[in-house]
Amino acid sequence: MTRSLLLLSTAYLAATAAAAMGPWQANEDPCGAEVACTLGERSYHVMEPDGWNGVSPLPVLLHFHGWSRTGKHAQRSDRVGASAKRRGVLLVTPNGRGKSWNFWAASTEDVPFADAVLEDVARRYPVDAARIFVSGYSYGSAMAWRYVCHSGDGIAALLAVAGSIDQSETCPEAPAEVRHVHGLADTVMDFPMGQGGDRTYPVALWRRQLGCPRNGAVRGDWQARSFLTLSRTDWGCDRGTVVLDLHPGGHFIPHGWIGRQLDELLGLTPSYP
Repeated sequence: MTRSLLLLSTAYLAATAAAAMGPWQANEDPCGAEVACTLGERSYHVMEPDGWNGVSPLPVLLHFHGWSRTGKHAQRSDRVGASAKRRGVLLVTPNGRGKSWNFWAASTEDVPFADAVLEDVARRYPVDAARIFVSGYSYGSAMAWRYVCHSGDGIAALLAVAGSIDQSETCPEAPAEVRHVHGLADTVMDFPMGQGGDRTYPVALWRRQLGCPRNGAVRGDWQARSFLTLSRTDWGCDRGTVVLDLHPGGHFIPHGWIGRQLDELLGLTPSYP
């Protein structure tokens, strides 16, 4: 059994026990959005969703912050924190060493650290093991890619914003679904254009990994806000699904993008914000 599948089994048992015993009782020191949960020399933040009854198993969004930021920044963001909170999702935001992430190589300590974060969350909360999502922005997006590349079996979806790892890599693990958004004018984490102007190259690694057909289905344009149009292509693959949203802008989290992905993954009516 892989480390990720073991984690998910642990989370499932925790959720089942919580449902049987009544109101959730965490046997841990209290921590949350403002008070960090400590793991040895490192830490993370967790934010409960609006209206949670304290018992029902929670979907989880593990989000890696951008460079020079911390988990608190993502918690306070309307485009990340508020989007999760409104949709009944437990937001978990680890703190990177030096406010950054080491996503460059498979040997990074940040992958086992993120595993430990999810294990700790499963001890504190009743987690819905079938709905664990991993996201990130910029350097954090590249870290999210790195994490699911090595610990993604059992992860329901990767939600990546403006950052990735080298598309030539081969990953030993993968999430069930990949959703990536990137701006064509991004000059911070440059848009990874493929040969011959191939705009689908930003998800080439996952298309290969999940056994996707060469050509995706063009789903057309969509908007969360009138000033930004996103164009969607998706692939139904042998071992999962890949979705790519492109926009003409630069390096940012598009308004409503994370919220829309969560709506679709959770079977909710798409809404903004």
